Amino acid sequence: MTVAYPKKFNNALGAREILTQVVRDREIHLITLNRYRYNEQRSCKDLTDLIEKLNGQPQDLVRDLSHHISDEARHAMWLTDLLIDLGANVGNPPGMSYINEFERLLDQDAFNEDTFEDGVIAALASINVTEKRGCEYFSAHIYALKQAPQTEENIKIRETIERIFPEEAGHVRWGNRRLARIADRSAEMREKVDLAKRKYAAIEQAAYEAGMDFTMGAELRRVGNLLDIANTMPLVERTQYLMERLPYTLLSPDLQMTRIDVAQRAWNRDPQAFMEKFVPLFLNGIGRSQVMKKPPAEARK
Repeated sequence: MTVAYPKKFNNALGAREILTQVVRDREIHLITLNRYRYNEQRSCKDLTDLIEKLNGQPQDLVRDLSHHISDEARHAMWLTDLLIDLGANVGNPPGMSYINEFERLLDQDAFNEDTFEDGVIAALASINVTEKRGCEYFSAHIYALKQAPQTEENIKIRETIERIFPEEAGHVRWGNRRLARIADRSAEMREKVDLAKRKYAAIEQAAYEAGMDFTMGAELRRVGNLLDIANTMPLVERTQYLMERLPYTLLSPDLQMTRIDVAQRAWNRDPQAFMEKFVPLFLNGIGRSQVMKKPPAEARK
């Protein structure tokens, strides 16, 4: 059965490299923690919506999801307490929202009376791939904090993430088991599960890169990711999916606002560094839009 793993950003930067830089800058570090908080809090809402769509069946899945919500709410609470204790902002984080972009790229009609079981598979694959990304980042964050100066603040942050990480890893194992159980029913179910894993791995990667990439040419790279997602769909569904999402992908107001926000922050912190580092970084995106085709997001056992 297909196993989907998170990919590096632009096939170059892994979570450890990114988090090592993040923990060196307190402002960015606190924004990153606030993004964690926002995502954990938002997942409670999304999981609740899923339970309502299930409408009580299957009962064991509804029960598992209700426990999942309890875990995510507790994680959001721990992160909120941490941020407030550190004197940080707990408002909606600036820039592109990973979870909003992920939901924009989803097939919102996955659940209907004719394909209810397909909707369950889609929901489980969707949850599983985002939890894997979260585990990758929490593990890398803990590693980076262990290498950083052992200040009281860094220790407090690490201890909070270390409380969250095992439960998130448990969510990944749970999702793997549920999907494997469905796949074991028949060859047809195995094919459906594999397809869902490929599809939602492509969606997750696109959402992840959208939150990281604001440089010149980002629009074209997002179109490329959109095509990767469409290629996991039956031919009859591809055109509608692309036509519904292509205009926003090319003319995303969130991307423009992110560029403005990041530029303002960089200018306010150090005008000289803005000209010497930020502007070349932004313009360097032109070259990155020509990178070779990315490899598939999955590996087969």
